[in-house]
Amino acid sequence: MSAERDELERLVRELPDDEVPRVLDSVRRHLRPVQEPTWPPPWFGAAPGRRRDTSERIDELLAEGFGK
Repeated sequence: MSAERDELERLVRELPDDEVPRVLDSVRRHLRPVQEPTWPPPWFGAAPGRRRDTSERIDELLAEGFGK
């Protein structure tokens, strides 16, 4: 952790309770919204295939050289 982050945490702990709403509002203005990842990811199911038992056949597929 950086020294600046350590200092920020220390200052937050020392902040009087009546100042928390104002400071929190100020901090929120500096943040960008975090986008939650979508499910399934765009690459999910990208490989062509007709079978649905791939996970059950993993040993067979690896023996055939899948993933090399």
